[in-house]
Amino acid sequence: MRHRSLLIMTTAITAGALTLTACGSRDGKDSSGDKDQKTTVVIGVDAPLTGSLSALGQGIKNSVDLATKIANKNNEVEGVTFKVKSFDDQAVPSSGKQNATSMVDDEEILGMVGPLNSGVAQSMQGVFNKADLAQVSPANTNPALSQGDNWASGKKERPFQTYFRTATTDIIQGRFAAQYYYNDAKKRKVFVVDDKQAYGNGLAKIFAAEFKRLGGQVVGTDHLTVKETDFSGISSKVKSAKADSVYFGGQYPEGGLLSDQVKQAGADVPIMGGDGIYDPAFIKASGTSNDGDLATSVGYPVEQLDSAKTFMKNYQAQGYKDPFAAYGGYSYDAAWSIIQAVKQVVNDNDGELPDDSRAKVTEALGKVSFDGVTGKVSFDKYGDTTNKQLTVYEVKKGAWKSVKSATFKD
Repeated sequence: MRHRSLLIMTTAITAGALTLTACGSRDGKDSSGDKDQKTTVVIGVDAPLTGSLSALGQGIKNSVDLATKIANKNNEVEGVTFKVKSFDDQAVPSSGKQNATSMVDDEEILGMVGPLNSGVAQSMQGVFNKADLAQVSPANTNPALSQGDNWASGKKERPFQTYFRTATTDIIQGRFAAQYYYNDAKKRKVFVVDDKQAYGNGLAKIFAAEFKRLGGQVVGTDHLTVKETDFSGISSKVKSAKADSVYFGGQYPEGGLLSDQVKQAGADVPIMGGDGIYDPAFIKASGTSNDGDLATSVGYPVEQLDSAKTFMKNYQAQGYKDPFAAYGGYSYDAAWSIIQAVKQVVNDNDGELPDDSRAKVTEALGKVSFDGVTGKVSFDKYGDTTNKQLTVYEVKKGAWKSVKSATFKD
């Protein structure tokens, strides 16, 4: 399906309170010559807003909402008012695909932020690409999303021009984690577990390859199923293998329980995972102390960045019910990149949105560059972030604490 011409919805405030239809003019003027109208541009948001990962999803949605509020307050794009329309995928790929179709059908949506899960993103990419609708994920880390299925063999090819992300990939995160485990934590015998999902499986493979390259041993591997709760079998294997550590590719609901049961089985070893377990809910999911467990997450701790102070202040001022969580800063930057792309498109078209706004916004995103909440925001030829900063966090006294931040270098 080719992208249909965008029909801009505008509302004319006249003496008769006349409301224009979708056939209204794109220049923001009605027949009476009112020049004070604003065109509405909607940014779609897709994330798990309910279910076990809603703690992360709500933070994504709220942070995008904050970006649009700031843009409107500052009149960032003259003649344009930004709004948010959110969709709940519950971390289910089929739901994400349905949401993608709904966003494509909504002609006011010129870009979207999300999703959280790489597996969900895989189901959405083709839908968005056919409609020239740009998506910017603040959380996806699977390399194949931007570099194609053959990225590991060095044959990188961008499958969808509409896909971007502000989070760095697992190529970076997995290797960074392995280097910390081997060089800093001095671990030598790791047991690797994944949840069989696109994100978890890919991350675990990259970690294991780098750990072995450094000289460490992978003394065992196993898989678990999402929403499963009994990991006693895996825990026994970890103990029998005499592993000095565990690496888990997956999300916090299963990760917290796995950590709990490994320790209950008598294996007093830390569990490390990626950004999927970096959330207070990981600690809450466990009935045994998680002190010593580790996680990597993209970027530097938001609270330690001077660039994030205003974001944190503004977020708090809005009184959102949920915290911005692990991906708040990246979600704000994702939304702001779309806003800046819209701004460029409007400026290049004499202050108006063109008929092919979606395609033009996608094109403009590739050239975006600004200082964001999480640092410099720009994209490479694959749509990946150029920001390769990461942080290792450790559970200390029942809370995540940063222990090392660095820019990844090969």
